[in-house]
Amino acid sequence: MPKQTVIGNWKMHGSIGQIRSVVPELLRAGLGANVALCVAYPYLALAKSMLSEAESAIQLGAQDVCEYHIGAYTGEVSAGMLADVGCEMVIVGHSERRRYFGETSETAARKVRATLDAGLLPVYCVGETLKQRDEGIARDIIAEELQVLAGVPTSLYAVAYEPSWAVGTGIAATPEQIAEMHAFIKKTLDVRTRVLYGGSVKGDNAAQVLAVDGVDGVLVGGAALSATEFLEICHEAA
Repeated sequence: MPKQTVIGNWKMHGSIGQIRSVVPELLRAGLGANVALCVAYPYLALAKSMLSEAESAIQLGAQDVCEYHIGAYTGEVSAGMLADVGCEMVIVGHSERRRYFGETSETAARKVRATLDAGLLPVYCVGETLKQRDEGIARDIIAEELQVLAGVPTSLYAVAYEPSWAVGTGIAATPEQIAEMHAFIKKTLDVRTRVLYGGSVKGDNAAQVLAVDGVDGVLVGGAALSATEFLEICHEAA
């Protein structure tokens, strides 16, 4: 059975100093390929150089990608460029991209395709709002978002279930809620689909989340900025 995956999403946080402070702590811990860091674009090359110099198995990822491969798209970064600086994966369709930047599942589908074309692993995010959950349509929302992956071989992607009401709020979904939705996602796509949970995962609840049936790993936000807390989460991965 594959080791559970732990992906740290730094979001729009960090600095050169923080990269130089956190990454060496992770390197000293001897983490494997089941661990990944998704730092902001300006710091990808620095993080990769540090990982490569230490011959670390830790993977590098980006937090977003342009849907186009090349062209006059000022300010955008293509999947090919991300592969060129050493990325292995890309987070696609995060709830914050959908909420703040109007990204749709149609846009995310094109980003998934661009990511796959560059030989990178898309970590595709799905999740419902609290209103949608209260209305009893959470499964309908997730099923619609999962259509993006129709026809894509299971081994080429991972799914991150991130209920938006639990992202950055300090409120994690209950083990029962997580188990139910992970089972639904696997049933909708394929039982072999790797499904991660994201949503206020921290050092003090990681063990509980990772012990839930159907959880193949976690997508960690704010807690990933602390080497101590992130390592605590990594050590809980089964």
